Amino acid sequence: AVRCTEEGVIFIGPSPRVIQNMGDKIIAKELAHRGKVPMVGGSCVAIATVDEAKDIANEISYPIIIKACAGGGGRGMRIVYKESDLKSMFIAASTEAAIAFNNPAVFVEKYLEDPRHIEVQILGDYHGNVVHLGERECTIQRKHQKLIEEAPSCALTPELREQITSAAVNLAKIAKYSSLGTVEFLLDKKGGFYFMEMNTRLQVEHPITEMITGLDLVELQIRVANGERLPMKQEDIQFNGWSIECRINAEDVESDFSPCVGVIKAMQLPEGPNIRIEKGVEVNSIITSHFDSMIAKLIVHAKDRETAIKEMFTALSALHVKGIKTTIPFHKAVFKNKAFIEGQFTTSFIEKELKSPIYKAGAEDLIAALLTTSDYLTQNEMKQKRVESPNYWLVNNKLN
Repeated sequence: AVRCTEEGVIFIGPSPRVIQNMGDKIIAKELAHRGKVPMVGGSCVAIATVDEAKDIANEISYPIIIKACAGGGGRGMRIVYKESDLKSMFIAASTEAAIAFNNPAVFVEKYLEDPRHIEVQILGDYHGNVVHLGERECTIQRKHQKLIEEAPSCALTPELREQITSAAVNLAKIAKYSSLGTVEFLLDKKGGFYFMEMNTRLQVEHPITEMITGLDLVELQIRVANGERLPMKQEDIQFNGWSIECRINAEDVESDFSPCVGVIKAMQLPEGPNIRIEKGVEVNSIITSHFDSMIAKLIVHAKDRETAIKEMFTALSALHVKGIKTTIPFHKAVFKNKAFIEGQFTTSFIEKELKSPIYKAGAEDLIAALLTTSDYLTQNEMKQKRVESPNYWLVNNKLN
């Protein structure tokens, strides 16, 4: 962004100063404090030593979470439940932060157990106008990384929605924010929400916001960068229906979501008027360990959450990727889970609510067993023919 400015090129996004400020968790927290945005207890500056972290932990009580000041995506984060683990976790978080972000600085916060993850999409222009485009529910996660997002969130009352979106807009105004951005919050069991971070970019899950607002976020981002005023006021933005997104990752769910490498040998995509697919692969694509594991996104839009869940399961059932393992069976298991369907879930959903990380239809195990048995019998029959007929291979090769 700095280089573009120096060369007289318009950068599509916030100003370099805003990117730097909101990308630094400590500065972002200072701005949030000025905007009276609720925050959890913890350090207001980077922590240089384990002893400093220990003092703060004793003040706010365990559990705590150590976070990278320049972090994101779950990297440079460690949860600490007791003092005896603090030193090792502090070193691990700092080391990971240095590798991932070229910055080892970390800070300490009170760790909220079993919260929900709510984020607000905001849009600002260079004329001081800021609006929000609603919230997104991003609670279904593994390793602090999102797997399923939906908009709106079934956890918010109208009053709470007004409070959390207003807080996001206030922060954006104080930061002098222009372009698209996302303000992320943690929501506790009592309805209290707390600022977590701000992402100064278009996010993976932006399609579900587009689906419920009917707005093209990329177009708006380009128009703002070109100096145009926002084409709408807050009261002009209408929210329609419910949208859900599944991140299709090349991962072995049964091996703790470990990356899966290989070649995509076949792929079948669902179709429909309310289905949207964004993918970065095709048949014969080689999946390596050198990139993020997400290979596609599946998005559905429906009149309400119940219908959206049903339509997403149908779409997942029509989505097939052969040659590598993916998170498709996991997603299907989620959309058949009672707690998820009822909207009663937290960030520990996978550990506490999901009995099996993959979905299997009632007859799938039986069909698999029958196919295995059939294959075994066929192989035995062919083996027997080779033994009984010395001309078997000659005849078979001519037929082939």
